Amino acid sequence: MPDTDWHIPLLYDFVRDLGASVLIGHYSRFVIDLNRPPDNQPLYSTATTGLFPETLFDGTPTFAQGKTPTTEQRQGYIDYIWQPYHQQIQQELARLKAEHGYALLFDAHSIASVIPRLFEGRLPDINIGTHDGKSCSGAVIAALRAVCEAQSDYSWVVNGRFKGGYITRAYGQPEQKVQAVQLELAQRHYMDETPPFAWHQQRASQLQKVLKALILALTEQGSI
Repeated sequence: MPDTDWHIPLLYDFVRDLGASVLIGHYSRFVIDLNRPPDNQPLYSTATTGLFPETLFDGTPTFAQGKTPTTEQRQGYIDYIWQPYHQQIQQELARLKAEHGYALLFDAHSIASVIPRLFEGRLPDINIGTHDGKSCSGAVIAALRAVCEAQSDYSWVVNGRFKGGYITRAYGQPEQKVQAVQLELAQRHYMDETPPFAWHQQRASQLQKVLKALILALTEQGSI
């Protein structure tokens, strides 16, 4: 399927060696988008997709005529997929905060670099979202910016087209010692953006150096 966070668990597999706790969603966003609010209120004033995407990013209908899930089916997706996933996030953040005194959430996503319906031109390679500075401290944002500024291989932006989805906005509470950051990556730097969406190890290895530096910056500043 298009419009999928392809290969993200593989791309970020190195975080296990850093001692990170990893939560992976195994359901397609075309069943239910785990990064949208349960009331399906839009997160952006520009073109976007909702809790139950009715179209692909290019505007093509998601479902064949007559095949759209029923209201009852979709309520089941909320009850048995969305709710347990977010309960797990909440429980893990609470566990980490109880153990360490704080918790850090790094929400990893990816997207094709060119999607005319959502944005003009080519998307920056690294799109950091902090809900306009509300989901993490200024020190964390400064540290992430410093990592981006120290390299020249990838373009980047903070709180540009993607400011953070529901996960970042709901759980980022720096005043409560919970810092949250979303990273939306342009897929062309680790995979093919067209079917069959093949993984490219050499590209990925280069990108992982910057991803590791970003996560280390979050861990170093997020505890302060």
